[in-house]
Amino acid sequence: MWVRILGNGSGGPFQGRHYSAQLVHNRRHYFLVDCGEGTQEQLHRYRLPVDRIQQIFITHLHGDHVFGLFGLLTSYSLKNRERPMQLYSPPGLSALINDVARHCGIHFSFPMEFIEVSYEHPERVFENKNLEVWTIPLQHGTPCVGWLFREKPRPLNIRPEVIEQYGLSFAQIRAIKAGTDLVLPDGRIIPNSALTLPPKPLLSYAYCTDTAPSAAVAEAVRGVSMLYHEATFLDEHTEEATAARHSTARQAAEVARAAGAGRLLLGHFSGRYPNIEQHVREASEVFPTVEAAVEGVEYSVG
Repeated sequence: MWVRILGNGSGGPFQGRHYSAQLVHNRRHYFLVDCGEGTQEQLHRYRLPVDRIQQIFITHLHGDHVFGLFGLLTSYSLKNRERPMQLYSPPGLSALINDVARHCGIHFSFPMEFIEVSYEHPERVFENKNLEVWTIPLQHGTPCVGWLFREKPRPLNIRPEVIEQYGLSFAQIRAIKAGTDLVLPDGRIIPNSALTLPPKPLLSYAYCTDTAPSAAVAEAVRGVSMLYHEATFLDEHTEEATAARHSTARQAAEVARAAGAGRLLLGHFSGRYPNIEQHVREASEVFPTVEAAVEGVEYSVG
C-alpha cells in the first residue's frame, strides 16, 4: 500500500502548494481522496493512472477539497468514459455536482453512484477482497469525515518444503492456509503451526483533514500503520486553530501518540508558513516518527 500526495495546502495555492488531494493504492486498486482545484493536473503531472480510479472519497464540501471534482468528471466525459464511478461523501455532493452540470450543460458519459456516509460515527462503506474503507468522524465546522483504509486479514503462508514432504493436494493446501491441521493417513496430526508461516502484518492508512484534535479520532484509527493528520497551524496560532476547528502540528502528534500510530504524516499547511520545518520540530517533541508531506512524493504505508 502506498499514498501519493497531490496537494497538501490549506485555503489557497500559496507557497507553491496545491489544494488537498491524494491517491491511495492497494494491490492495483486506486482510490482518489479529496479533489481540490488542480487535482487532475497533478494526476497527469505525476503520470498516475487516472483512468483506473473507480472510487473517490471526499471529506467535506469546502471548496479547497472538492472544486477540482467538476473538472475531473468533465474530462472523463470528454474521453467518453463508460466505467461507473462511485463517489463517497457526507450529504450534499450529489446535489452540488448535478447543479453544476445542469448550469454548465455537462452530460456525463458514465454512471455515477453517490454514497452519502455518516459523519457521526465510524462505519464501513467500501470493501473488496483485499481492503475495506471506514469513515472517521472529524470535528470541523461542517459535516466532515476522514477515511481509514485497512487491509483485510490474509491467509497463512504455507511452508514450501512441506508440500513435497507430505505430498499435499491443492485441497489440502487451501485448508492448511485457512488454518486447519493436517491429518496423515496413519492418523498422525501435524499442527498447522508446523506447516505455515504467518502472513505479513496488515497495513492501514488514515486520512484526517480537516479537524480539530479529537480523542474520538485517535480511537477510530487506533494502531494505524500511517496517519495523515492536518497540521494547519503552529503553536503560536493555537487560538486561531481552535476558532477555525483545525489542528496544530503538536496537536496532530498528540493524536498520533494517543492512537499508537506507526508513523505520522503532517499536511494541510496554512499558506502563512513559507516552509514547514517548524511543524516537524513541534510535532517531533511529542511523537518521534513524524515527517511533513511533500507533494509528488509516494509514501509506502508498510
